[in-house]
Amino acid sequence: MDTSSSAGKFKTPMLHRRRDNTEETHNHSEDDICSHQLLPGIPCHIAQLCLSRVPPSTLFSVSRSWRRLIYSDAFPPFNSIYALFHTTDSRRYLSTTLHLFSFDPISQNWLSIPHPPIKFLLRHPSFISRKLPIQSVSVNGKLILLAATNDDFHPALTHPLIFDPLSKEWTKGPDFSTPRRWCAAGATQGSVYIASGVGSKYKTDVARSVEKWDLNSEWKWEKLENLKDGKFSRDEIEAVGFKGKLCMVNVKGDGAKEGVIYDLKKDCWEDMPEGMISGWRGPAAAMAEERIFAVDESRGCLKLYDEVKDKWTEIMEDDILKGALQVTAEKCGKICVLCGDGVRIAVVDVAAPASRVWVVESPPRLQALSMHILPRVPLC
Repeated sequence: MDTSSSAGKFKTPMLHRRRDNTEETHNHSEDDICSHQLLPGIPCHIAQLCLSRVPPSTLFSVSRSWRRLIYSDAFPPFNSIYALFHTTDSRRYLSTTLHLFSFDPISQNWLSIPHPPIKFLLRHPSFISRKLPIQSVSVNGKLILLAATNDDFHPALTHPLIFDPLSKEWTKGPDFSTPRRWCAAGATQGSVYIASGVGSKYKTDVARSVEKWDLNSEWKWEKLENLKDGKFSRDEIEAVGFKGKLCMVNVKGDGAKEGVIYDLKKDCWEDMPEGMISGWRGPAAAMAEERIFAVDESRGCLKLYDEVKDKWTEIMEDDILKGALQVTAEKCGKICVLCGDGVRIAVVDVAAPASRVWVVESPPRLQALSMHILPRVPLC
């Protein structure tokens, strides 16, 4: 597929699900791996240390024993795309089971993994033209579901649901003081934040409230400084962690909006700089919490925020980014954009001299609701 960007013309290869048999990467213990010499004449544990410095994509293409190694617990886990899907033939106005898949960038296959142990409502007669949001964040290498709607049109979650890729298990987090939906949700510095939103019905105190859960500390939610009003309870809002602060706007797209920034150290809210809010015209994400990228969803333009000049710099423009639903960033320079149709994920390499784009297609008959970048699941 040919596309163009501000960096010039380039080709966008389409990554299809590969049908090859991947069983050879499954169910191999460390003893099985060491039964085949990884490096002739070198003890297994030393060979593992040596090979851990080699890119897994290189090891995958060399030999079966090295291929088994990169999917074992003995090899440092590389990052994969995780996406929550629903079936395109889901029955309207009934709760549905979500499907969790992980895309392996080495084998270029989607792997089905345990789905969330609860059903969610995606559509309601009162919202014909849109899906009801299911809000999630990723922190400390885990996927955390925070807010959704059930069949009674109430908040579906009374506590977070946590997926750990390394154990491939779902567990419960601490109970919310107030279950909510249509809230602001974000994560930074090992903590999860929820703000504003609506419970079973609208309440001003809930719409102004802010809570924090430190995953490395106590198993409870801590109340923080309230918002000045309840204007962030209109939609699902992404709170982006950026240099010790949380940044968020209350309206998606090109509409007039308000923006606020929460300072973690001061426990206070500040107005968002004018340049930052004026250029925030679509989904955004931070790379290693040091740089904020956003997609202008009407133009299909990927931008980078310059905090010194308080302006956004255009990186590239591509039609595939129009209508973007979500953005997530990988610290080594990859930006993943969930496309408007929900069946494609555009991956942009912003570390390359000229930004490259390639596309990952969803598994058949599935449509993505959200995505995250997390360590790959072990297959041994």
